Amino acid sequence: MAYVDWEIRGPKIGVCSCDYGCPCEFNARPTRGYCQGLEAQRIDKGHFGDVRLDGLAVASWYRWPGAVHEGRGVVQGIIDRRATASQVEALLTILGGKEQEPTTAANIYGSTIEVEHDPLFAEIDFACDVSARTARLRIGERLAADVAPIRNPVTGRPHRALIRLPEGFEFREAEMGSADFQVKVDGLADFAHDGCYVALWDAHFGPFGLIAS
Repeated sequence: MAYVDWEIRGPKIGVCSCDYGCPCEFNARPTRGYCQGLEAQRIDKGHFGDVRLDGLAVASWYRWPGAVHEGRGVVQGIIDRRATASQVEALLTILGGKEQEPTTAANIYGSTIEVEHDPLFAEIDFACDVSARTARLRIGERLAADVAPIRNPVTGRPHRALIRLPEGFEFREAEMGSADFQVKVDGLADFAHDGCYVALWDAHFGPFGLIAS
């Protein structure tokens, strides 16, 4: 099938309420029996057809009452308020799983969603250094995340760990960090977790899914 030519690439974080490592990455049950989290990506290089997406950012919060694959998920996307009308349309198309194969990350996760709230348009303050395992996200008073390296509990020194998934649909290899985060969206979501799982990686996606570096 022919798709619109598109690509987005840039640093991304995926944060959730699980302990470090996230059992879900290994087809096990989530640490607390449910999944709550957020994600954010800065698009350093991107386009959708002739529409440039460089320099924009996107984010979302989500929750599932059990394991992700069991469904009944709730999600809300957040679009950089600097985006033009054509850029908004492009980003919503990509994040909504359109103009791409059904096996992409957007469509795999999308198949588990029961409620998708209308997107927010807001200033997304997002900084990420994948190699340093650090990141900071602020979206007004609604979303916040602070990411730092995991620390050795005895020496206090940074403890580096990675997850490598040769057949992964989100990433093939990602740095692990420690995240404190909160989501507070009036009437829709109110949760917070500290010292939790976070993956950091240079995310590169197109119509056929993950583009391996």
